[in-house]
Amino acid sequence: MQVSDRKAVELFWHALDGESVLKAVASQFGGLTQDVAAQRLALYGPNRLRPPKKQTSWQRLLAQFHNILIYILLGAGVVTAILGHWVDTSVILGVVVINAIIGFLQEGKAERAMDAIRRMLSVQACGLRDGTRCSIPAENLVPGDIV
Repeated sequence: MQVSDRKAVELFWHALDGESVLKAVASQFGGLTQDVAAQRLALYGPNRLRPPKKQTSWQRLLAQFHNILIYILLGAGVVTAILGHWVDTSVILGVVVINAIIGFLQEGKAERAMDAIRRMLSVQACGLRDGTRCSIPAENLVPGDIV
């Protein structure tokens, strides 16, 4: 199949007529057969993106302190400590810690909610296989499928 060739990547797909595109991806007007689609799925693998690398809990916690306002508050905490204003220092550092804890917990909840939504979604594509219109799971789409 020519799709993996460097030349195929450099083609101006938008400027080609339908027959030329079908020839380039080794397909036909009725779509791929189930057998050819299964072979291509085995050859190219599923049509899915690699999941992004997740942050560890420590990284997510430390990220809460990476903010200009937190830097300013930490600086103010250091200055008040140098001046001997221990109550002010405690309040400022307490606010920073509470802010970090709340942000950490909220991001954790949001991440779990997004994971739940991703698990519930089932992306389908309408395509042609064996000359008939059908619903194909998006991760089973292969080069040459007509959608």
